[in-house]
Amino acid sequence: MPSIRRSPSVSDSTTSNARAGGTGGSKLNLSYAQSGVNLEEKDSFTESLGSLMRRTHGPRVIPNPGGFAGLFRLDYNEKLFARNYKQPVLVACADGVGTKLKLAIEIKKYDTLGIDLVAMNVNDMIVQGAEPLFFLDYIAVPKVDKALLNELMKGIVEGCKQSGCALLGGETAEMAGLYAPGDFDLAGFAVGVVDVARAVNPTRVEVGDVVLGLASAGVHSNGYSLVRKIVEAAGLDLHAPEPAAVDRPRRVTAAKASTGKRGGKAGKGANGSAREATLGETLLTPTRIYARSITKLLGSYKVKHVISGMAHITGSGMSGNLCRALHPKVDAVVRKSAWPVPAVFQFLQEKGGVSDEEMRRVFNMGIGYCVIVKPSFAESVAQQLRKLGEKVYVIGEIVKGKGEVREVE
Repeated sequence: MPSIRRSPSVSDSTTSNARAGGTGGSKLNLSYAQSGVNLEEKDSFTESLGSLMRRTHGPRVIPNPGGFAGLFRLDYNEKLFARNYKQPVLVACADGVGTKLKLAIEIKKYDTLGIDLVAMNVNDMIVQGAEPLFFLDYIAVPKVDKALLNELMKGIVEGCKQSGCALLGGETAEMAGLYAPGDFDLAGFAVGVVDVARAVNPTRVEVGDVVLGLASAGVHSNGYSLVRKIVEAAGLDLHAPEPAAVDRPRRVTAAKASTGKRGGKAGKGANGSAREATLGETLLTPTRIYARSITKLLGSYKVKHVISGMAHITGSGMSGNLCRALHPKVDAVVRKSAWPVPAVFQFLQEKGGVSDEEMRRVFNMGIGYCVIVKPSFAESVAQQLRKLGEKVYVIGEIVKGKGEVREVE
């Protein structure tokens, strides 16, 4: 099996033949399983991953059965390497899903968390102008639960497929005693490539450039400590439908997972009927992945620097992220009225009594990604992104300033 995931690491010092303290020996006959680590379950799960991972592999992944690491070919002087880079630079990043995991644990829905994990990494990476190459995941659990792990892995594979990168390997850490029963954590690591001459550079941003905003799919993967606090303080029922939290009726079935596409297509359940999404399911809508759209857009302009800068709008909102795409002599003026704020944010604000300023400091408020473009190309770029499936809004422009974002009415 190519790129076999390594065995779960064990972060305690327990041995398989533990001995009691003292010099007289012991009549104890302990095992690893008694300490909370089940090697048989781990091996069974590891062996089941090959077909899932291969769904994300292309010709650049080198089969490495039994390997301790994954192998990926960098054929930048051959046609195999799609972009045919002249001076390739690797781009790497790491991220997690945060406390969105706690909400998923509460309603026992895990199938889209892997999409969030991939999205939080590749959406950061493409800001540099990079093409995602491969992804690695880290899953930490108190004990191996194959049903849970398979749900998580399906989401990770789906996220890799959406972003066009290979799932090259990963780690499943079984750490008895460190995590409470039912808890777990996720982390991801992504590597991409960009030609050094094409890497996005804030110094290219100029006065007069236009800021385009790409719609988010919802809350994405930031601000869930506040989301969960609102749910708790307002006594909201995560298991019941909440029409006020959605922009249009979203119907799901228990048997079919969301894939991160907008709209929540109706489907038939085991009894031939569909139902409205619960509040919990709405809040777990996976983070939108912009990688394919942005990669194709950048590929359309191989000579001209049409794209001045980009930003992934995550924690700290528009002001805390778009400023990272600016140099100290310009500001971005963003019109808050330029796009519709999704119902889920209005619902959370009302239920939690959260101020406008705090909402915009914490959440994306409906814009998940920004592209700064030269004014003469703004309409063309917007049209290309729309054809690629994005909802695009002209949300602002670049003016003289100090490297800040000014949000205006």
